[in-house]
Amino acid sequence: MVELVELVESVELGELVKSQRLLKFKRKKLNKFPEIWEVLEKRKKMKYFVVILIFLIGFSASAEILIPMDLTQTNHLKAYGIAFTALQEQIVVKWLLNYRGGSYLIQDSGEIENLCNIKGVSFEQVSSSNVASIFAEIDAANMDVVVLEKEPKIAIYTPPNKQPWDDAVTLALTYAEIDYETVWDEEVLAGLLDEYDWLHLHHEDFTGQYGKFYSSFRNTAWYQEDVRNNEELAAKLGFNKVWELKHVITEKIREYVKNGGFLFAMCAATDTFDIALAAGSIDICDAVFDGDGFDPEAQNKLNFSRTFAFENFTLIFNPYQYEFSSIDASDYAQLRGAEADYFQLFDFSAKYDPVPTMLTQCHTNVINGFLGQTTSFHKEFVKKSVIILGESLQVEEVKYLHGNFGKGTFTFYGGHDPEDYQHRIGDPETVLDLHKQSPGYRLILNNILFPAAEKKKLKT
Repeated sequence: MVELVELVESVELGELVKSQRLLKFKRKKLNKFPEIWEVLEKRKKMKYFVVILIFLIGFSASAEILIPMDLTQTNHLKAYGIAFTALQEQIVVKWLLNYRGGSYLIQDSGEIENLCNIKGVSFEQVSSSNVASIFAEIDAANMDVVVLEKEPKIAIYTPPNKQPWDDAVTLALTYAEIDYETVWDEEVLAGLLDEYDWLHLHHEDFTGQYGKFYSSFRNTAWYQEDVRNNEELAAKLGFNKVWELKHVITEKIREYVKNGGFLFAMCAATDTFDIALAAGSIDICDAVFDGDGFDPEAQNKLNFSRTFAFENFTLIFNPYQYEFSSIDASDYAQLRGAEADYFQLFDFSAKYDPVPTMLTQCHTNVINGFLGQTTSFHKEFVKKSVIILGESLQVEEVKYLHGNFGKGTFTFYGGHDPEDYQHRIGDPETVLDLHKQSPGYRLILNNILFPAAEKKKLKT
């Protein structure tokens, strides 16, 4: 700024133009540079400095906002909302992979600055020369620049009677102020998923066993209401049993991904989704769930070629056991306890593997673990074609994974709430204003922006 003021003080030019309309426009642009305006007013030569003004406007237009995502950021979660809002306003967002925790570079505008200030998001104004230096640093290291083109249209698969403790993704989107819509079975069967770029699966049990809460909660009002609502909806849609409806829903979602959709699932929606795909039309439910027994040959009839992420797992049919199959590693995580439960993100090549790099952007690569109905996945049951994004290395447990299917992708993230180690049924929802820098929640929000990335040929 000092150099620019000195430049204005030193230049002597002839009268080039006297357009008052142009001068008024320049005055508005120079509101950001009061020192320069003061010099111009003092010298009474405002209308003669069109060349300098044009230069200054170019300087202003070339400035950009850097939203750092390293430890200097005051609110990581709302920073994602800023990027999403910029996309909605058709402002280009550059995602700087592996640069200061996966920072964002956005064209400078008063609207974005005000939004950052209102939401408590740290930002830095950077000049064109500083941007060039940043890009040079990125080019020389394991970093890359991904252009985000357009905000994705987001759908959350969630029931009408959703409880506030049900879903960390809904909490994250609401806190970050990212727009989404909800869908349920009727919308899925009607083919409405094609209207959305990104789909999150609420912590749903796609096996039709009502979360296997029978042993502990069958006499509670909320459990009985859940059973009644599901049975009524299944009958309305022409299905004799709830599990038959849920298995068809998984096939519809599978087709959605095959055609190019982005799927994200957490907790029980991860393993039960693949269990339902493997089972197909086979009855795997005990009589307490559907009125008759399961197929005694169900285990042998599973078709693992239909699944996304898991294979060779063993079903658990006992309705009194709070577990669906051998995939889940919840019991092992509970034995370790909160102090010893953590997982590590892998470091990918940003230039050659941009997708997993985007999904693992964080200000730390070691993240505290958290339990869920499905906490993590035993590595022996994860398909070899799947990319492991994060795991507990010493115990062979996968926490976070990603894969491709058809034209689309799927990402599974074990656990229920990244900031509540053992979030129990009936507990109040997590207050994210107390966890503004949550690494675990950042992984959720990485998945929101991933579909907005500029399409280019990937190595993964």
